[in-house]
Amino acid sequence: MGSSTKRSATTSRTAARPAKRRFVNYPRAGKGSVRRWLPSWRFLLGSFLFVLAVVVGVVVTAYATTTIPEPASIAVSQTTTVYYSDGKTVMGRFVDEANRELIPAEEIPQVVRDAIVAAEDRSFYENAGISVPGMARAFWTNLRHGTRQGGSTITQQYAERYYTSGTTSDYVGKFKEALLAVKLAQKEDKDEILANYINTIYFGRGTNGIQTAARAYFGIDAKDLDVSQAALIAGIIPSPTKWDPRFDPEKAKERWNYVLDGMVLLGTLDPAERTTLEFPETKEFKQSNTLSGPKGYILDEVRKEIVKKTPFTTEELDTAGFKVVTTIDVDDQKAVQATMKKKELFEGSSKRMQTAVVSVDPTSGAIRAMYGGKDYVKVQRNRVTQDKAQAGSTFKPFTLVAALEAGKTLDYRLNGSNMRKFEGIKDPVGNFANGNWGWISLLKATEQSVNTAYVDLNLQLGPEATRDVALRAGIPSETDSLDVASNVLGVSSVRALDMAAAYSTFAAEGMRTEPYLVQSISELNGDQVYEGGSVPKRAFDADIMADTTYALTQVVEKGSGQTAKALDRPVAGKTGTSNSNRSAWFVGYTPQLVTAVAMYQIGEDGIKADRIKPFRGYTEITGGSAPLDVWTDYMTAALDGEPVMEFPERTKPVVKSTPTQTPTATETEEPTKEPTEKPTNEPTQEPDNATVPGGLVGADEASARKALRDAGLEPVISYQESEQPKGTVVAVQPGEGTQVPVKSSIVLVVSSGPPAKPDPTTPPPADPTPPAAPTTEPAQQSREED
Repeated sequence: MGSSTKRSATTSRTAARPAKRRFVNYPRAGKGSVRRWLPSWRFLLGSFLFVLAVVVGVVVTAYATTTIPEPASIAVSQTTTVYYSDGKTVMGRFVDEANRELIPAEEIPQVVRDAIVAAEDRSFYENAGISVPGMARAFWTNLRHGTRQGGSTITQQYAERYYTSGTTSDYVGKFKEALLAVKLAQKEDKDEILANYINTIYFGRGTNGIQTAARAYFGIDAKDLDVSQAALIAGIIPSPTKWDPRFDPEKAKERWNYVLDGMVLLGTLDPAERTTLEFPETKEFKQSNTLSGPKGYILDEVRKEIVKKTPFTTEELDTAGFKVVTTIDVDDQKAVQATMKKKELFEGSSKRMQTAVVSVDPTSGAIRAMYGGKDYVKVQRNRVTQDKAQAGSTFKPFTLVAALEAGKTLDYRLNGSNMRKFEGIKDPVGNFANGNWGWISLLKATEQSVNTAYVDLNLQLGPEATRDVALRAGIPSETDSLDVASNVLGVSSVRALDMAAAYSTFAAEGMRTEPYLVQSISELNGDQVYEGGSVPKRAFDADIMADTTYALTQVVEKGSGQTAKALDRPVAGKTGTSNSNRSAWFVGYTPQLVTAVAMYQIGEDGIKADRIKPFRGYTEITGGSAPLDVWTDYMTAALDGEPVMEFPERTKPVVKSTPTQTPTATETEEPTKEPTEKPTNEPTQEPDNATVPGGLVGADEASARKALRDAGLEPVISYQESEQPKGTVVAVQPGEGTQVPVKSSIVLVVSSGPPAKPDPTTPPPADPTPPAAPTTEPAQQSREED
């Protein structure tokens, strides 16, 4: 009984205890066959509230932890712009990955702002940085088509490009972008956001920002864009490479209409004005490299000079948006490039023949023009600043200056006889065309570039004197062969810029300046951060320079530089031709401009120098031929309209020496008697031209001399062995019938008789090889034309 009662009590307690609920209450008890498997409303509500709380928590946390970063470097970077010396004409740009030029917000026209709002985000001024409807549409499109569509507002695109420097279409990226956009909309003014966006967005044609876009599409600055032009540029933003009018004019016009209609809808364009607008014409687009053509060599040198002389790095030049004003004169640069394009000046020349041209203002050292090559993109080697060529007789003025400093005058007598042997020079030294000048003045030796006279002078002074003058004038100390006895003949290899710098010292009356290209550098705000220039330093006495310049004017008046007389203004200069015609020079100057022209030919191996192939009818290329033609053509244009300036007067004029007898092969031991003719500071006015008479070849020497004198010309005799009878003229240079200035020197090549026959009684040498004939192009020697 008791036991039965106990079991009943236990059973009763067990039955009264409620059943334990399961975490997943499925199937639900007491429900129908279908409902027992459906979640309860309580479960659904709880789950929704839980997920919502998590999402809100994540968003709040993400928003709270989102900070506005510094602008991405690529977004605020812009190209450094390089200008000609006027500070207005653009030469080119230091281009980085984005061709961008930032402009102040106030320079962005309102029509551009309105057009871009109408094209990209019509709720821009009302939304909080994001557009929920737009994001929803993009999400739905993505689900339906499996694509990635942004649905971004202007603020979102601004955040994307200005602060992250990239684009994103994944959901996580868009979420972060939206949070940043909301924060930006709260922190920054809408107009500021819009201006930064307009300065950053890609507009096609390789441009970033409205300024470069306006130039690329219409050739104008952004501030000058009108409503129609602004609508076109704004309309193609979503796909500029496809909707550019040059690719798809119909789509471009469709987008143009869309933007204008949007502006009317937003109230930023009057409907009446809308009806009057016409689709604008864009400029022809040419894909170009900013470094292409001759200007690329200048831009490269500008970059090098800035890095060398300032604290700015290459990276800063690519991204800081500096305004660099150079010393290059736009008209002079156009002139030199026009000269180098003239086919008639280079007709028949070798493709391996190179020409370098550079002009320098002697008063300041400013480089006014530079031709370093045809196209920097194809050949990155500057002929003016990198290539070197033997200087030839353009080095003789350094010896001239050394002689004047040593107390010698332009009337100092020198032996200009042909084929002389000198200590320190292996082979005999000859003169051009075997000219046999006898005893002549230093002035005449300079005028006619007499090699033997100058080598004699150089050895009297010591080659170190020539070296010293060259260095003080501006030739670099590392230049080769400056100490050798033949340095006066220009065996040293120099750059065109070196010679222009040295002759600038002569033109500046002895004041030396360093050539430079960069005039100034300014930041975006207009603050100047660098000013270039060169401080003149006294290198030579002004009186010495006056005599030097006078002597070099005689090269132009009566010597090998007479082509330059076409400028019809005072010109001083010197021609130069290296051994075997491997290089040819003319370096000349007026008081306001110095220009060096160098020609040389690269061998087939692309390294060694080769003889310049004659062209344009010249039998050989010398300094007085093609280089002087180029110099004269360019300088005529460069100095057009410039005032005619006189060289400084000489304070100590010397007597002009005129030989009392025609030079012959016989050397005299003593100078001829000093002439009594009084000098003048200005060249004597003479008739323009005389004609080399005919009938000279085949005539006897005396008759030929008389014929030349009767024609107002000066005979110079050169003897050489010939089968013609002794004393017979076998050649004339310049040729018969040539028009030359009065009193020009004409070389008569006279036969000295047939070669001597060997003495039959003399036993032949052990080595049957005959001795080499004398040459006018000895080793380690340059030669110079008349």
